[in-house]
Amino acid sequence: MTRRLPRRALVLCAGGLLLLSPQTFPAHADPVSPPAAEAWQAPVSAGLSSDGSLSDVAGVSATSVWAVGQQSVWDVWQSRGAITHWNGTSWSEVGIRNDPTGAGPLRSVAAASATELWAVGEGHDGLPYLARGDGASFDRVIVDKLHSGDWLGGVAAVPGRMVAVGRRDKLPMLVTGTGSKWKLTHLPDRGTLYGVALSGKSDGWAVGDTGGKPLIMRQSGGRWKTFKTPEIAGGYLRDVHLDGPKRALAVGGVYREAGGIVPLVLSWNGKKWSRVSLPAGDVRLYGVTGDRKGHFWISGVDLERPGEAFLLRYDGHTVKALRGPETAAPRTVRLQSAAYLPGTGTVWTVGHVVDASGKYTDVIERFGGTSERAKP
Repeated sequence: MTRRLPRRALVLCAGGLLLLSPQTFPAHADPVSPPAAEAWQAPVSAGLSSDGSLSDVAGVSATSVWAVGQQSVWDVWQSRGAITHWNGTSWSEVGIRNDPTGAGPLRSVAAASATELWAVGEGHDGLPYLARGDGASFDRVIVDKLHSGDWLGGVAAVPGRMVAVGRRDKLPMLVTGTGSKWKLTHLPDRGTLYGVALSGKSDGWAVGDTGGKPLIMRQSGGRWKTFKTPEIAGGYLRDVHLDGPKRALAVGGVYREAGGIVPLVLSWNGKKWSRVSLPAGDVRLYGVTGDRKGHFWISGVDLERPGEAFLLRYDGHTVKALRGPETAAPRTVRLQSAAYLPGTGTVWTVGHVVDASGKYTDVIERFGGTSERAKP
């Protein structure tokens, strides 16, 4: 799912990543379940080069998490895409084969399984970028139906199938494929798609905007069609998470005529999309994830308290802000994407921190104990 690079703000990334692991108890002791306390884990960096930022994250398990982004964000000629992998102990960058020109900014990553991964973004050759991973490495995939000027911003995948979304000639575009066969779909109306979510080979949602209001497309029976959206002038959507046939959440914002942006969240109840009431504040929303039990987490930044990691949690009824600890150094933490890891009770978020000099450092934040209890 894609996120726009923000204006310069601030950063500090330190500490080590703490994995949630089963508790060890003495022999013959009664089993004890620790309380499901909510807590931010220590933030870390994936170690990207100077001025690095992470755009998206996808997790297969607590020992296999993938994130994509870019390095040297302020230098269009030196900027290059990055794919990094967490193996349960450390982060390491993974190269892309079959690619003589190199990747530019990578915006989205999806994991259909531990051995079926996809990433999209821009190539330095002027073409949209698509890469497939097998769990150990990635290879660039050339899709003949794509040409210079096309733009890809989001990707989703299920076993045996992927969908990438973006824009062609100011028209919303979807690329559907299996790795060998590809289909390109675009609408006759203006707009751009930024985020996409799938729950099966024939069910999914894609979101974006028309340049003046939110845009939502639905896949049903293998076909994508525009879906009725609440009339919100100036609205846009950047990400969507499908939590079941009757539960989905889309996030973005609304440009106000007087200037500035207000956050926007739309909820799907199986029949229609409706706007969710949000707390007041100068907030930007970028990514959304869920646990398939009706709980959602939305990543972003609170510009009134920019130095704290920031999430919104939505349980289908109420929205609550979750904030990381304050720091003495001036900085801005922007969390661009979020992924919930089943079985761990943790939400993984990625983005960047910007310091007072305008330097970017990639950051990975985890919020734990959100909906599952650790087991002995």
